[in-house]
Amino acid sequence: MTAIKTQGLTKKYKDVVAVSDLSLEIDEGEIFALLGVNGAGKTTTIKMLSTLIPPSSGKAEIFGMDAVKDKDAIRPLMGVSPQETAVAPALTVKENLEFMAGVYGVNGKSATDELIERFGLSEVLGRKAKTLSGGWQRKLSLALALVNSPRLLFLDEPTLGLDVLARRQLWKEVESLKSKTTILLTTHYIEEAESLATKVAMLNKGKLAAAGTVDELKEKYGAASLEEAFVAAARGGDENANA
Repeated sequence: MTAIKTQGLTKKYKDVVAVSDLSLEIDEGEIFALLGVNGAGKTTTIKMLSTLIPPSSGKAEIFGMDAVKDKDAIRPLMGVSPQETAVAPALTVKENLEFMAGVYGVNGKSATDELIERFGLSEVLGRKAKTLSGGWQRKLSLALALVNSPRLLFLDEPTLGLDVLARRQLWKEVESLKSKTTILLTTHYIEEAESLATKVAMLNKGKLAAAGTVDELKEKYGAASLEEAFVAAARGGDENANA
């Protein structure tokens, strides 16, 4: 089944076009990465697909439902871990989890106990979120996005600002969700997309430059690595990745 389908999705802010004519199709169970430099349109795309903002034109469907007209039916099916981390800083880790369980109307104890064990949160359960390191805050943000066992998970720059060890730990958690949950993640880390994603879309100045598996993208640009393919796409599609 198709989890996400967009046709000509566009978002304009006055004279600035943040996303232009984006057409994508993402199958259920995939980990799909949007790869691009800062300002490429990744976060705006996530916001439109997660029903936070409407598009200026074009259409997005989530599990066959219109992302604008059917947003109330779509929202219970998804989880979002935003770039700035979705934690309440003055609440403890436990209180954050319980609060989110209440928001979704799920059984608080069964939902939170499984997440506490999965993410190893027991050692920080009584600490206020604002006292946690960046790595712990990212873990908590991801756990909060999973409280309702979503069919679709949006991860916007999930490892931004983390050190190498914390990043790899979070990759492991994301990989454990593969095939169980459809995941759309944005990143500007090439190795993150290469390690996690079943498919990658490259955005350049709000437009789709290319999309496919890592091998397909390397073949398209005659590149030895995804990084070389990305550089070629960012240059406007120059097939000579090494130029």
